[in-house]
Amino acid sequence: MCNVCGCNGDGATIDGHSHEHEHGHHHHHHGQDIHFGHGPAGTEVPGMSQDRLIAIETDIMAKNDRYADANRATLTGLQAFAVNLVSSPGSGKTTLLCKTIEALGDQPLAVIEGDQQTANDAERIRATGAKAVQINTGKGCHLDGHMVGHAIEHLGLSSGAMLFIENVGNLVCPAGFDLGEDCKVAILSVTEGEDKPLKYPDIFTASRLALLNKIDLAPHCDVDLDLYETNLRRVNPEIQIIRVSARTGEGMAAWTGWLKENLRSKSAKVAAE
Repeated sequence: MCNVCGCNGDGATIDGHSHEHEHGHHHHHHGQDIHFGHGPAGTEVPGMSQDRLIAIETDIMAKNDRYADANRATLTGLQAFAVNLVSSPGSGKTTLLCKTIEALGDQPLAVIEGDQQTANDAERIRATGAKAVQINTGKGCHLDGHMVGHAIEHLGLSSGAMLFIENVGNLVCPAGFDLGEDCKVAILSVTEGEDKPLKYPDIFTASRLALLNKIDLAPHCDVDLDLYETNLRRVNPEIQIIRVSARTGEGMAAWTGWLKENLRSKSAKVAAE
């Protein structure tokens, strides 16, 4: 998880006290390949034992999950439906989100925009008339529950709203971090290659829906849309898939219909409790 890339501010630093000897390492060689993920922690950081890595990760996740649970309670109280949008950079996520907001018309909604450096995407979202809060993560490679909680407070969501959380473009780190959302939606461009679900299974396993975007480009690429779907279902047999094009509008009615149906069923469920 993200104790690996140093993106977390919760004290996951190397304290210089544990000098692990060669026999403590868990990387394995298979032919010419080197694997660092076979130890109990699933990763390696020089100078840190596997036990220490597991302890740090457990602590980070426990703190994150407390914030996520608070966010979930807030969203449930508002009967708001929240999606965590995850994708690689260049998937067309922001363009798709802008078109989605336009297509939803008078549906109350707001956006939390995650990016490492710039506020460009939030400005594009605000140009649609939607409320948006920018979160810059700095070196961080994903949003976490604490950041999202702050943003929810700023937004002043109305009852029955949709909340779109556009995560930092990256198919690895957001997979393990609960933000309190109702579900993750993975956006995958047809230009990215049909093997992406197999390369990044965690994010697609964690997602309820995959949007296969830029299908208007499929005729111009050497791409097999059915193979994309086969590979998505290999890692997540339950995943729903909608083929869309933000540019031509194809599939947009199915996507906005999916959002409205999920908002309706959440409201009904909350009202019944």
